[in-house]
Amino acid sequence: MNNRYEQAYQAATQYYLQGETMQSIARGLDVSRSTVSRLLAEARESGLVRISIADAAGSQSPTSRALADAFGITVHLVPVRATSSLPTRIEQVAQRAANLLADVVSDNQVIGVAWGVTMAALTRHLPRRPLSGSTIVQMNGGANQRSSGVPYIRSILQSIGDAFDSEVVLFPVPAFFDYADTKAAMWRERSVRHVLDLLSDLEIAVFGVGSLTGGIPSHVYSAGYLDDADHAALVADGVVGDICTVLLREDGTFADIEANARATGLTPTELRRVPRRLCVAADPQRSPAIVGALRAGVATDLVIDDLSARAVLRRL
Repeated sequence: MNNRYEQAYQAATQYYLQGETMQSIARGLDVSRSTVSRLLAEARESGLVRISIADAAGSQSPTSRALADAFGITVHLVPVRATSSLPTRIEQVAQRAANLLADVVSDNQVIGVAWGVTMAALTRHLPRRPLSGSTIVQMNGGANQRSSGVPYIRSILQSIGDAFDSEVVLFPVPAFFDYADTKAAMWRERSVRHVLDLLSDLEIAVFGVGSLTGGIPSHVYSAGYLDDADHAALVADGVVGDICTVLLREDGTFADIEANARATGLTPTELRRVPRRLCVAADPQRSPAIVGALRAGVATDLVIDDLSARAVLRRL
């Protein structure tokens, strides 16, 4: 272990655990006070020191408790100014979700990650947390008739892999196959089976909520994955959104939706086998889809802003 790391470790221990001043630490290490400041900054940036903030008092508010009681989940409520723009709201919720994810991951885990607008925002706030032996796995396919989706999805997963020093495994299949028989055949291929086996061993999953309606369009509905005819058929069938590109109605049902026989993401039934499931939502207009996701039992933890949480409760 290099001397710089040892100095950073000693400085961080004395400063954060023993409460010593930077001046006192500088004397002990025979360095300048500014050097101690840089050592502490390096300790935070490298993940040697992680600073977390407990849930705000709002997480014990009536809104939070009502959601927690309704669905048997832990609610991480993020207070956001009512006048904030939707992009600001998403960023603040994504930051809380990023810190939560960094707190709950540990060595030798298989961590499932979906892709989408909210997950892209999460990667911008993820603190560095080096892990040993962990793997980040894409939870749903991303190709469509216009694009492979790989650059967009790879950037999301690789950002998380870099933050956690983890291997990244992509899922090289479409979001939706054209035919259910094609999916069944592909699911027998060894390259696909390798990813499916990893997905069956997930210990943590993190995902957003896709929605047919939203202040910012969900990627799956705005990037060529479904055409106008598909969209109209979904609306007629009562679909309000999706989790991992598996489509849902507001009552939480999904099994009889035709497109789901061709979808490649984890179904709510499969997700419920994952011990820790972080659902991240930050748009009041997506409240029907959030309700459907919660009724389908996809989450153990919900990270949500206060305005969206109240919109969800109104729909209940």
